[in-house]
Amino acid sequence: MTTHPAVIEAEQVHLFYGTFHALQNISLSIRERKITALIGPSGCGKSTLVRVFNRMNDLIEGVRITGRITVLDRDILSRKTDLISLRKTVGMVFQRPNPFPLSIRGNLTFGLQIHPELSKNDYSEVVEESLRGVLLWDDLKDRLDYSALRLSLEQQQRLCIARVLAMKPQVILMDEPCSALDPIATLRIEELMQELRKNYTIVIVTHNMQQAARASDYTAFLYLGEMIEFGETKTMFSAPKEKRTEDYLTGRFG
Repeated sequence: MTTHPAVIEAEQVHLFYGTFHALQNISLSIRERKITALIGPSGCGKSTLVRVFNRMNDLIEGVRITGRITVLDRDILSRKTDLISLRKTVGMVFQRPNPFPLSIRGNLTFGLQIHPELSKNDYSEVVEESLRGVLLWDDLKDRLDYSALRLSLEQQQRLCIARVLAMKPQVILMDEPCSALDPIATLRIEELMQELRKNYTIVIVTHNMQQAARASDYTAFLYLGEMIEFGETKTMFSAPKEKRTEDYLTGRFG
């Protein structure tokens, strides 16, 4: 059996918003080309944790992080960390589709402009490759100059994922990517995630336990800023080790 090395390692991570202790002593390993789900009640620290992995929390005033986090063996909490390079390696998809008010093509090439090693001659190849990666090329190849805002919500979210793929990441963070979508579109995005995991490591925040059970290989259950349990999804959902995990999964709270 092939072992999948850890792409992200978090060790004894604490995060504070001012005096508020939002994450408490978090340690976990995110495995290569696997889907890891972060579950737990609202306000438990899921989105805060996922944003630690590409330093998005830095944008909030008064944030302080202690502990150690490595991405591909690089210490991302080091002052020497190049955040542009980190966010290229660790891309992010947000709750609501957020295409730029540009053409479909413009959305996919926007981020490429800050990476001068890629010539504009390569852009069309990247556009095609990225749209193929989210199974949109056949639908959109003749509409690349249309406004991205004219797409359906599901297509917009796929485009936002394609925009991340255009940057050639190794990790894709998804913060409740289906919360604005209907059940059919949600299942399609989950099917897309299964395709993407062949080439990418995925971390998804979800409030939908059925989604975590269907789509993920590993699950971390957070409660009040602590990680209560972390392990293989099938094991956690069938035989949780912690009573609080069992209570949450059976709907006794949350």
